[in-house]
Amino acid sequence: MRYYSLNRQTESVDFRAATIAGQAPDGGLYFPETIPRFPAGFVERLPELSQAEVAYTVLQPYVGDTIPEAELRRICAEAVDFPFPLVPVTDHISALELFHGPTLAFKDVGARFMSRCLGYFSRHETRPVTVLVATSGDTGGAVASGFLGVPGVEVVILYPSGKVSPVQEQQLTALGQNITALEVDGNFDDCQRLVKQAFRDTELMSRRRLTSANSINVARWLPQQVYYCYALAQWPSIAAPPVVAVPSGNFGNLCAGLLAYVSGLPVAHFVAACNANDAVPAYLRSGNYSAQVAVATLSNAMDVGDPSNFGRILELFGHEHPVIQQLLTGYSVSDADTAATIQRVYEQTGYLPDPHGAVAYFALEDYLSQNPEARGIFLETAHPVKFPEAVEPATGQPVPVPAALNELLRKPKHSITLQPEYEALRAFLLEKVVA
Repeated sequence: MRYYSLNRQTESVDFRAATIAGQAPDGGLYFPETIPRFPAGFVERLPELSQAEVAYTVLQPYVGDTIPEAELRRICAEAVDFPFPLVPVTDHISALELFHGPTLAFKDVGARFMSRCLGYFSRHETRPVTVLVATSGDTGGAVASGFLGVPGVEVVILYPSGKVSPVQEQQLTALGQNITALEVDGNFDDCQRLVKQAFRDTELMSRRRLTSANSINVARWLPQQVYYCYALAQWPSIAAPPVVAVPSGNFGNLCAGLLAYVSGLPVAHFVAACNANDAVPAYLRSGNYSAQVAVATLSNAMDVGDPSNFGRILELFGHEHPVIQQLLTGYSVSDADTAATIQRVYEQTGYLPDPHGAVAYFALEDYLSQNPEARGIFLETAHPVKFPEAVEPATGQPVPVPAALNELLRKPKHSITLQPEYEALRAFLLEKVVA
């Protein structure tokens, strides 16, 4: 499998080179030259296959011969070694819970897969690789956990000061070792802009081996296809496939679902569930895309005004608005509706969604009200304990803290403040080279 830049100003590369580079030299995202079809009988056999076997089958065509079969099977097995239950909430709606990994967020799969791939690719290198990543919430913790202690890899995480939840901040600032957290005086788009500028800085790139662990990196993005396979494995009938609602910020997760659909996974329709940051829902309505300035919401991991991965969705469907519009419906859900949905769903069903899941639930419920014959799944992407200020008013009591978090929450926070200016990031990175 070869990968080309969406900017089309550089040569194509294999999976290894795309993973190590993160972003193409011309600033574009890497995209696979061909979209593989799932093997015959794969979808029908999903309920019988192990999670590791599903992951290997989905990802092997993208990895190609850059990783030997036995090694790739080990990487896949370690990336998905926790449950992904499909939990009924109402007669028409189920939740696919993606928060049973080590940092209680869906990004654990991609972070664990990428960290192990990068560790394999770097095993003979003498110069460390620096993983430079921006986070709007859960990416930072998942990357920190996934790469913690990986030999030859150091991690630098940029996050917006005051715009991630306390648990999220603790997960990305309290681990130490090879993890450094930069607390940026700005929003997520500022963090993402700084990371992109670093990858376009040829002098910096010549002095440091940089890669990214955001979903712009193919090794972070592509593994997310397995969620949709695991959902279908637990769905009553593939003859009547579900509508799938995806909480969407930078659009990597939804793009992966669409990729699985193009590869042959049956899905009736996709719902892009956004908060007030509605650049993509606006595109779906009008056919015109316009980047926005991100605004802060209760569902902070989705506070993205110019989602990087939406370019991949456009590429996947040939930039054909009518084709995309037929498969994908966009919603913008207010904070008021998000909070009300958390409370209503909890009171009526006993199920407690986090704010991102609540956005998806609200959007799915609305879509199903207009398509009453359909049934749907919403992706519950993070444990509600990570968002107490949004979730606790629904129950009137604290969300129980999972045992895995107790020790982490007692550790001190370590972060370095940074102004949202590229020269500040550049100076920090170059100083680390000298050091």
